Amino acid sequence: GFITIQTKSHYSIYLSSSRHRNHDTHGERESMATDFKSLPIIDVSPLLAKCDDPKMSEDPGVCQVVQQLHHACRDAGFFYVKGHGIHNSLIKEVKNETHKFFALPYEEKLKIKMTPAAGYRGYQRLGENVTKGVPDMHEAIDCYREVSQGMYGALGKPMVGCNQWPCNPPKFKLVMEKYISLCTDLSIKIMWGIALALGGSPYEFEGKIAGDAFWVFRIIGYPGVSDANGLAMTENDIGCGAHTDYGLLTLVNQDDCITALQVRNLSGEWISAPPIPGTFVCNIGDMLKILSNGLYESTLHRVINNSPKYRVCIAYFYETNFDAEVEPLDIFKQKTGGIKKFQRAVYGEHLVSKVQTNFEM
Repeated sequence: GFITIQTKSHYSIYLSSSRHRNHDTHGERESMATDFKSLPIIDVSPLLAKCDDPKMSEDPGVCQVVQQLHHACRDAGFFYVKGHGIHNSLIKEVKNETHKFFALPYEEKLKIKMTPAAGYRGYQRLGENVTKGVPDMHEAIDCYREVSQGMYGALGKPMVGCNQWPCNPPKFKLVMEKYISLCTDLSIKIMWGIALALGGSPYEFEGKIAGDAFWVFRIIGYPGVSDANGLAMTENDIGCGAHTDYGLLTLVNQDDCITALQVRNLSGEWISAPPIPGTFVCNIGDMLKILSNGLYESTLHRVINNSPKYRVCIAYFYETNFDAEVEPLDIFKQKTGGIKKFQRAVYGEHLVSKVQTNFEM
């Protein structure tokens, strides 16, 4: 999925709920998502300021953020984050470097072409990523936390490899790796807030769940609408088809001034998530839905760029441990009638199945 929130579309997982089998049966959804008309904006700076305090959960400012996170995750599964501490100059530089790369000749971009031998890392041309059988109209660079030989045994073998960074633009790798490091740190802290929002300890998702978290990073470009297409959008003009994200938390950095990300509410309406300077769009993924036993929702979203301008989006996906066995946690099962609503899922198994089948190589 994407982001746009784009998240990596081939990370979508369709759980056993009726919503995912048939997107028109939204009336039968198990989730508590609502008919939201807009997405909340949450200032997380009070949470970040107290993350080193053992009594953070007692701080009034933290409690306010936690309450806002709870309502956002329960009601929409999407929210904007401000006060996140990542400097706006870096956020802009990441987008600028992305525009420079996608403006290069096709032959230049193909120097880092994605292949199975590269651990499914690298450049994908337009239409190479597929959502539900339909090619997505975006190009992308796919990156993952690097996996060395034997790191996860047979489970991790297909993902063994290093990220393929372009030599041009020259600062690209340096900028992106700095950004990934900061996004990882921010995601950990937001997840502490979400754990508190669910009524657990801040560290409920550490250890075997996400104490050694995997991450996915997608650098995505969406061509503008050409004059030839006019307003007659075809199905293949969808930048990224409707999907949910697979992991725990997604941070989306989208181009200013172009609204393309859409989030689906309970009634099936597509609600736009316009860019708000200085914020990330955040959304929760299917692994958090499973862990919370459905208390929190992973919400369908899609990307349609109706603008004549080329649009970029940089999506960071904070995941569980690669080899995590994810199932509803007892503390959250008790809050949902004691019934386990989802079966166990191994994150790495699903990721591998998706990357091996979801591309037109």
